Amino acid sequence: MKDEFTTINARLRKETKVRGSRFVATAIPASTRDEAEEFVHHIHREFHDATHHCYAYRTGFEGAGFRFNDDGEPSGTAGKPILAAIDKFGLTDVLVVVTRWFGGTRLGVGGLTRAYYGAAERTLSNAERVVRFITDTFEVTFPHAYIGNVMHIVSREGAKISDTRYDEDVHITMEIRRSGHDRLRDALIAQTSGNIDVKHANRS
Repeated sequence: MKDEFTTINARLRKETKVRGSRFVATAIPASTRDEAEEFVHHIHREFHDATHHCYAYRTGFEGAGFRFNDDGEPSGTAGKPILAAIDKFGLTDVLVVVTRWFGGTRLGVGGLTRAYYGAAERTLSNAERVVRFITDTFEVTFPHAYIGNVMHIVSREGAKISDTRYDEDVHITMEIRRSGHDRLRDALIAQTSGNIDVKHANRS
């Protein structure tokens, strides 16, 4: 089961010039559409005197969510090339905005496509890429007598405990990579002879 993806670790910005036009490409991690769109608005405010703010992003596991925008440039010359640069590196949860100040010389369709792709590609090639994991979080409840068995399994399977509560039973909230979820659950059930309640909490 695939449970990992690659994104960038931090915001990065690079500037290039093509025949008088200035291109500033800004790449940031963005895990949701709202986060990406909000940063696009931020760039509009930061560079309010620019001619265009073209962008593309991919979000979600395996990049299922995406959008691109030419912001007034000829159709297909800006947003799609930026998205192509993102896809070149196999990234998701990332936004790239390429801001342009027109320099007086028209670049043509081919020139614009190369300029926007190049600006995005150069920025992403310099970004620190990081592998993230899809995780499952769930809660378990079991009698106190099984605490040693449970902690042994949690440690062995590499789960992370985020909360523990004690009353007449023990209640533990834990997180594990999605690929290890079933194995951990089965081991917990086996080591407690079925005297454990496993509830799926959420996925991240």
